Amino acid sequence: MISETFAFAAGVILLQRQVSLPAALWPLLIPAVLFVFWRYPSLRLPAAFGFGFLWALLHAHWVAGGFLPPELEGKEVTVEGRVVSLPETGRGRVRFEFQVDRLSYQGKRYPSPGRIRLGWYRESPVLVPGETWQLRVRLKAPHGFSNPGGFDYEGWLFRNGIRATGYVRESRDNRKTLDSSAGYALQRLRQQIRETIESKVEDPTAAGLLKALVIGDRSGLSRADWELFRQTGTNHLIAISGLHIGIVSGLAFFLSRRLWAGSERLTLMFSAPRAAAICALLAAAVYAALAGFSVPTRRAMIMLAVFMAGLLTQRTSKPARSISIALFVLLLIDPFAILSPGFWFSFLAVAVILLGLSARVRRSNGVRSWFRVQWLVAMGMAPMLLAWMLPVPLLAPLINLLAVPVFSLLVIPLALIGSCLSLISDPLGGPLLNLGGWLLSSGRDLLAHLAEIPLRVPPPGNLPGYLWGAIATGALLLLAPRGLPGRWLGGILLIPLCLPSFQGPRPGEVWFDLLDVGQGLSVVLRTQRHLLVYDTGPRFSDRFDAGAAVLVPFLESQGIKRVDKVIISNGDEDHRGGLSSLLHRFSVDEVLSGEPERVTAYPAQPCIAGAEWYWDEVRFRILHPIDPGKWKGNDASCVLQVENQAGRILIPGDIEAAAENALLGLGTEQLQSDLVVIPHHGSRTSSSSPFVRATRPDYALASAGYLNRHRFPKAKVVSRWQAAGARVIDTASSGDIHFRFGMEEGITAPVLYRTKAARYWTHRLAVNSSEKALVDDR
Repeated sequence: MISETFAFAAGVILLQRQVSLPAALWPLLIPAVLFVFWRYPSLRLPAAFGFGFLWALLHAHWVAGGFLPPELEGKEVTVEGRVVSLPETGRGRVRFEFQVDRLSYQGKRYPSPGRIRLGWYRESPVLVPGETWQLRVRLKAPHGFSNPGGFDYEGWLFRNGIRATGYVRESRDNRKTLDSSAGYALQRLRQQIRETIESKVEDPTAAGLLKALVIGDRSGLSRADWELFRQTGTNHLIAISGLHIGIVSGLAFFLSRRLWAGSERLTLMFSAPRAAAICALLAAAVYAALAGFSVPTRRAMIMLAVFMAGLLTQRTSKPARSISIALFVLLLIDPFAILSPGFWFSFLAVAVILLGLSARVRRSNGVRSWFRVQWLVAMGMAPMLLAWMLPVPLLAPLINLLAVPVFSLLVIPLALIGSCLSLISDPLGGPLLNLGGWLLSSGRDLLAHLAEIPLRVPPPGNLPGYLWGAIATGALLLLAPRGLPGRWLGGILLIPLCLPSFQGPRPGEVWFDLLDVGQGLSVVLRTQRHLLVYDTGPRFSDRFDAGAAVLVPFLESQGIKRVDKVIISNGDEDHRGGLSSLLHRFSVDEVLSGEPERVTAYPAQPCIAGAEWYWDEVRFRILHPIDPGKWKGNDASCVLQVENQAGRILIPGDIEAAAENALLGLGTEQLQSDLVVIPHHGSRTSSSSPFVRATRPDYALASAGYLNRHRFPKAKVVSRWQAAGARVIDTASSGDIHFRFGMEEGITAPVLYRTKAARYWTHRLAVNSSEKALVDDR
């Protein structure tokens, strides 16, 4: 059973690695594969593998049903349907999921895309799950940033069945047509609990934490909160997962068993352990329902049901067999679960505990065993955390040693009981909620002090696969019982974690990355021992910026430990918006800017034309602003030139025609470049014909957001660069664009991350002729 389950899981994984889905007819082979599995024992492993692949394929085709017609992207369309999720409230907006029943544009009906994700800004009404609305919206296909180390937003949308995203437009046509139906009573209850917590708990931080714990609503938590929990290894305490389901079911089990065993009549009818197992499952199901049956709670419910089945059937089963059954059932219900880090963390945590506590000759007391469990989980999870480019907090075992019991015995019971009682009686539930909120808020303050202790193992960056295998083997050896021959090798196999990144530029080389940050700009330039960041992307809201979402994950995925220099081209938000997030995670030696007075996150120095420096045989030179006091706004942008033996790179920021004309005074020999980042994202106010002819690049790159409101890069600008012989590539359709200027190889062909990392759910965009030529050349 165990081997067959792993073969089944391997088939599911193989399907999720596909760039495009095989034909929908292939799942018709499932009956034949199951027959082979049943009839021929020697072929069970390949049959289980094939069943996993075909089952995941069937599920993927079913989820991929609806789509938004491409001709409707960016258009104002009318949708009719229902609010199907708990609305997430924020500053000046509400976000919710909407099931579209009808879609029309200019009087013409179109097929429904299914479930969409909408934002309603400004003065949005109070939305209730189950209400039917007619809305005027602007939609686009699921599209997210595409960068190494970044979050796969498109994959997340696909797994959740969301086929389009957009926002509600102001219109008289927006109106509620029907009140909420009875089928959404659970969602309305969750909304009522949220409103109760918000009204009873004055501290917004405490209220946000309570909402996350009781109903799984994380909209009240800031990015700083999640960063704090990540740094201290306590994020699993806030996100409702197996720990919380286990706490609730465990308390229900022991309380109901004790009460049931106290009645002779009840024990004669039904044994106390079996009754307690049913009560534990019911309590866990209620808590999972309050959390909206999120993926982690469904996963925890399946694992709990498998383990409780042994008590109900009065059959004992080996832990490894129970884990394999839970794995099979979970993947059978949701093959997409295997894409979630939480899926791996849950099963790995259980496995390492079983491995570490098995074959122990000497029995330990309760405190010693609890401490050992925390050590086992920390050591066993470390390789996977690092592989997912997450730091390993060394204080996490000690913090969780105290935090988990406090959550188990105090916080979660107070939060759940207080929330339920508040729905009945304010005097009964209010004090309990506030006490739970105070404990959470105080705990957060304590974590903030502990997070200042720099005891963390940072991600090692790009390591070869064989080294990751060695690291995982080392962790397993250290978890093994004492006396195992060769156990001491575990520490040696972990040495690669302490070594610098194995992959990087050689002397004289420069690596260039134009990151996909939407409507903004961020460039990373690396030499053998130095790194420069040119712009940090936009800030979209108080909780979301390109620095935290794109730039920092990219640098961590490359094993970067420090940043030598940051250039903020000008003071606009789409160029400096991510600087604070970058400074929070990396030490930076120097910040330059064309408008230093507008850079408030760091004391920036002005860019001065003519300044130059050499890093590892690569020359960096500032070409503009010429006469700094003369220029303002876009034309004050720092213009950076990078050169080595392979070629030359020009990054002009947001300069417009006036600054371009000033640069022409340097002469065409000084401006001619092999690669140019198109000024001002491809605006008509930039890329004048004389400037384009003077630079004469082989590649012209545009950093612009998908379907941005300015429609950058402009078609005429693209044509102008193409007419000059340049291949034009934009980040919206290509994701991160990577070049290497090598000493021997010259300029390598660009690596387009959206193509390189594509999966069958990746949004495919129509490419222009220049991009098509690039793909064909490769």
